Amino acid sequence: MNITFLGTSSGVPTLTRNVSSLALKLSQKAEVWLFDCGEGTQHQLIKSTIKSSQIRKIFITHMHGDHIYGLPGLLATLGLSGNSKGIDIYGPSNLKNFISSALKNSYCKISYPLKFFEVENSAQTNTNLFEDELMEVRCASLKHRLPAFGYRVNEKDKPGQFNLEKAKKLNIPEGPIYGRLHSGQRVKLEDGRILNGSDFCGETKKGESFVYCTDTIFSERAVELSKNVDLLVHESTFSEKDEEMAFEKLHSTTTMAAKTALLSNAKKLVLTHISPRYTPKSVVKPIDLLNEAKQIFPNTFLAKDFLTTKIR
Repeated sequence: MNITFLGTSSGVPTLTRNVSSLALKLSQKAEVWLFDCGEGTQHQLIKSTIKSSQIRKIFITHMHGDHIYGLPGLLATLGLSGNSKGIDIYGPSNLKNFISSALKNSYCKISYPLKFFEVENSAQTNTNLFEDELMEVRCASLKHRLPAFGYRVNEKDKPGQFNLEKAKKLNIPEGPIYGRLHSGQRVKLEDGRILNGSDFCGETKKGESFVYCTDTIFSERAVELSKNVDLLVHESTFSEKDEEMAFEKLHSTTTMAAKTALLSNAKKLVLTHISPRYTPKSVVKPIDLLNEAKQIFPNTFLAKDFLTTKIR
């Protein structure tokens, strides 16, 4: 899997950073999952290598405009293009009303299946928000000025390499049986032999994991959600020098993000949701934000729009 940052600014767009959005491209199927959808996200998609027709799920962290104002426009455009197979939208309980109202009052009719899923119960009960044979998604409540949620995506472990030579030596018929054995199933052949798929597969490949946390001040729930994650994307709106402002606005500093990564034993941290106050010409520059975090968690990187990085 890999992620592409479509917007990495906080609050308002700048010349170099759009407001929040991130695309997760799955490795085992041709799907894209979008996390947040600030104003202008569909323009960012056009400029990126992400195919909007592959978007199947959209996860919204909270109801602030810099995270949702691009969603009605994107949904409308996908309808006009006629190539969407349907989209599931996950977010706070009042998200459906916002989208429905925007589409209704702009006389827009969606021509594809659109389903809404409220995330509050999953966050409260610590149960999976979504699960299929390949993936599972959990969420957790964060600490912000309004209800906000972080998301974790876990790819399930994958079978090891299939031992084709062994299968041929045992005269196992080629075709669907190979696929069933590779998936670890127990198979009975026409000649009566019973085979265990595990006997034909190498070491299991551990699935990848990804966490997206914004907007929030330091939160123990974010630490729990991020335990042993391969990649943590965490908001870092402020420098540690502006910690007082961070507490006032309930956003994270660089050191809060790094502390979350350290305490959760994350493998890699990427900082996003950067305040527009930090520019290459300001007293505190974006590179300073990165260096602050790296003092606590060395394997830290600074996001920028259109940056693509692998989960592991």
